[in-house]
Amino acid sequence: MKRTLMTAAAACALTASLAACASMEANAQAPAPAPDAFAFPATPDGARAFVEDAEARLTELSEYAGRVAWVRNTYITHDTMWLESRANAEYTELGVQLATDAARFNDVQVDAATRRKLNILRQSLTLPAPNRPGAATELAEIATRLDSTYATGRFEHEGEQITLNQAEEIIAESRDPAVTRAVYEGWRTVSPGMRDDYARLVEVANEGARDLGYADTGAMWRSGYDMDPDAFAAETDRLWNQVQPFYENLHCYVRSRLNAKYGDAVQPDTGPIRADLLGNMWSQQWGNIYDVVAPANLPDSSYDLTELLVEADYTPEKIARTSEQFYTSVGLAPLPESFWERSQIVRPEGREVVCHASAWNVDNVEDLRIKMCTRVNAEDFQTMHHELGHNYYQRAYNQQPFLFRNGANDGFHEAIGDFAALSAQTPTYLNQIGLLDTIPGEEEDIPFLLKTALDKIAFLPFGLMVDRWRWDVQSGKTTPAQYNDAWSANMLRYQGLVPPGPRPADAFDPGAKYHIPGNVPYTRYFLAHIYQFQFHRAACEQAGWTGPLHRCSVYGDEEVGRRFNAMMEMGQSRPWPEAMEAFTGQRENDASAVAEYFAPLNAWLTEQNRGEDCGWEA
Repeated sequence: MKRTLMTAAAACALTASLAACASMEANAQAPAPAPDAFAFPATPDGARAFVEDAEARLTELSEYAGRVAWVRNTYITHDTMWLESRANAEYTELGVQLATDAARFNDVQVDAATRRKLNILRQSLTLPAPNRPGAATELAEIATRLDSTYATGRFEHEGEQITLNQAEEIIAESRDPAVTRAVYEGWRTVSPGMRDDYARLVEVANEGARDLGYADTGAMWRSGYDMDPDAFAAETDRLWNQVQPFYENLHCYVRSRLNAKYGDAVQPDTGPIRADLLGNMWSQQWGNIYDVVAPANLPDSSYDLTELLVEADYTPEKIARTSEQFYTSVGLAPLPESFWERSQIVRPEGREVVCHASAWNVDNVEDLRIKMCTRVNAEDFQTMHHELGHNYYQRAYNQQPFLFRNGANDGFHEAIGDFAALSAQTPTYLNQIGLLDTIPGEEEDIPFLLKTALDKIAFLPFGLMVDRWRWDVQSGKTTPAQYNDAWSANMLRYQGLVPPGPRPADAFDPGAKYHIPGNVPYTRYFLAHIYQFQFHRAACEQAGWTGPLHRCSVYGDEEVGRRFNAMMEMGQSRPWPEAMEAFTGQRENDASAVAEYFAPLNAWLTEQNRGEDCGWEA
């Protein structure tokens, strides 16, 4: 799902904060010698001085860190991998040192801003190395090896070695179950060799998390949401419970249509869905099979966005320029010229690169970039609007102190771009920018909402299950021998899906999803799929929109842009409920906007599913 993917290295470039960078990249030169921790006494003044020193050191290293990561992501060789591995180790050591020193001030009464910065230093390492010689180097080498193994993965299909991009296109377009199964299983031959490395990575990172006072790495990750880690896990359960009935309604309808196409031998009309039939390598979005599940009793969409883009002679750069225009239409400044000079907008020839779409701020000020292998199609049109949302957020908070240059929480960063993409996918917007001559009538609302739900709603259980699996691994509840069985069990429990056939004894299917070998926390994407609808509803209310929420576009509304930018400028300087309130007027997570957006579709699905045996056995 490219619209919500960021590489681990890009997460560092995106935030330039210890929160994302501590285990990812660093200056290839040795950092300046650390001041003796006891040079900063455990007093309020000592805490403030320590934080100022930490921010100065991180600021100095961060630009070089971003450039090292950029080169390795856009030019993968043995040497660039070596450089990043060395940089990772050095920066991890700095991160562990600062996190450990920050804990000295846990019981010191300090002002709110200093306390927040101390917490960020202590809590936000992604891969915390133990504070012992060689640990940071080992962790960095494993992380780089896993990331590059994924990025360069290929497998044989019909006599040809193919990349993940090629495999994704096949599984999206093929309606032959034998082919989709071959590609689904073929990509998963890339990951079994990662399992031992991944188990060791978890072991070392957990040791580092315990050094910082956490039960395990998962507990440390969950501590970054302005609430207790267990309370945060319960909050994600609450949100899932709000949207689960709608997902089950969608699942039931899609299963019935797949059964009608393929028959009982391929897809039974009860129980779970065969994962490879859903048009996506990880079955996390189902929009690619709209042709299979399209309503039989309603008119199809009168336009195809990919065809509109091709007919209008769009190029990858024009997609990027049009996406920028959405943000400038609401009053935000154009991107700097360096963005157009330095970004990777198309896949370069003759070298290996990481194609996962990601947004970067290399110098943490104005060196904004995107890294994509953009194709002229509807998916990448949406992805580009999403990625530029990261860039505009990066620039909005670039005047904050270094440790506050990040999203209010990581779900915010993902939701910002998806909020823009909700407007960008509407016929209203396509008409506003000249791609669509006339706006279709309400007879096309159900097809439009179904297409949207196949991506947005189908994603929700996947967005939850990835870290549910990982939290159990990090806590020791799931052992390395149980990795694959636990992953399949989560697929069944949350998504109601099963693989197309038995998995091999050495399978490591989690490694076939980038965010596992890339060590990128995933709950942010689940949160983003809730937040984006909260943002969209609030923006449409501010714009005075009175029609159906799914038809609203805020393109051109500068008042929305003003309030939007005010929220983004806060960065991570305040607890996320305050940032949420600044734009939406609400202080809590609220999935009711999801229900409001899709209400007509949910009612229609209920009618279609009458008499069906919905649900599945977990």
